[in-house]
Amino acid sequence: MIPFLKYCAVGQRRGNEKSLYLCFMDLSAIKNRFGIIGNDSALNYAIETALRVAGTDLSVLIRGESGVGKEAIPRIIHENSARKHSRYVAINCGAIPEGTIESELFGHEKGAYNGATESRKGYFEEADGGTIFLDEVGDLPLPTQVRLLRVLETGEFIRVGSSKIQKTNVRVIAASNVDFEQAIQTGRFRMDLYYRLNTVPISVPPLRDRKGDIYMLFRKFSLDCADKYKMPAVALTSEARVLIESYPWPGNIRQLKNVAEQISVMEDVRSITVEALQKYIPYNEGTYLPVPHSGLRSDTPEMGPDTATLLQMIMKLSREVDSLKARLDEISSEEQKPKRLAPVQHRIPSDADILPEDEYTEPITDINAVTGTKSISDMEAEMIRNALIKHNGKRKPTAAELGFSERTLYRKIKELGLE
Repeated sequence: MIPFLKYCAVGQRRGNEKSLYLCFMDLSAIKNRFGIIGNDSALNYAIETALRVAGTDLSVLIRGESGVGKEAIPRIIHENSARKHSRYVAINCGAIPEGTIESELFGHEKGAYNGATESRKGYFEEADGGTIFLDEVGDLPLPTQVRLLRVLETGEFIRVGSSKIQKTNVRVIAASNVDFEQAIQTGRFRMDLYYRLNTVPISVPPLRDRKGDIYMLFRKFSLDCADKYKMPAVALTSEARVLIESYPWPGNIRQLKNVAEQISVMEDVRSITVEALQKYIPYNEGTYLPVPHSGLRSDTPEMGPDTATLLQMIMKLSREVDSLKARLDEISSEEQKPKRLAPVQHRIPSDADILPEDEYTEPITDINAVTGTKSISDMEAEMIRNALIKHNGKRKPTAAELGFSERTLYRKIKELGLE
């Protein structure tokens, strides 16, 4: 039990002042209430920060990788605030088409566009007095960012197709896995909106930084699956536990849950060894490799049991290759600068300096010789193509399987020429 001191924005009014009083809250009770598992210090700090700002109306920006469980933080803030009896609205900005997102957020008047047969309230109007959670806020188009900034600063908005200014009183909490600094530099996100949202920043740590929580989460997910499907729960051997705690989990908690459920359903033996576990999180000589599940045929269009995780690994590899290329360019430019040469000390080579003829090797200069015959973009295109085929071209389930927003999937289809 980890009690800590928190200011509560609930109190009696004395004249025109709202009294604030100190109360003790139990962090373990908060975790149980919102289904949070783990005792990592960074996770605890994120929850404590959420509770401390709950009694205010300050904007909060939650940052963290996809799949870390960012959606629990705004719930904690709302349920421990004075707005808890009003509406809580969660919106995935990346899942709303760009052409309709302003109508969804701010509403529209009858006849504002084709298909607008009646007036409609937007989320900011519906949530008046409550809390709005804008997930994937980094995917908002620039015109919508301007209108959101106005709501944050003045509380005013205008419905699409109207000229009447309306007021709303909402608490805005946003979340994203976007690198905002880079997005601002490239002009994809407004700097003023970033600082307005980032009044109180909260970072949710990735699962690879919570090694002490990984086994607890795996046990929770496997027990839940066993209870749901009326089967014995799986258990990891000590060697398998070491592997599962050392794996980097690029898909974070979402991926871990996926693996725990797959193992629970697919494995006949309830004691899971390293060999069984490697079919779901492959490991080879210190390097985690995205390879297909061993149970799949070579001609099967599926690339593995966790396509989203595979894609994330490929994208990570692509970023590392780009970083390596940039570093090589820096080294090359430094070598071209004139340098003061040190005196050369000549030494007569001995027989030990000469390698046998069969030990000479040619340097590898082609990245495809290391990663295989396919380029990273080819592999990504193949994964997206297979997922589209699997879902009969339907982009919504395809995006959900790959871990993309629909807008991101649409952009990648155009970039990779899959239309």
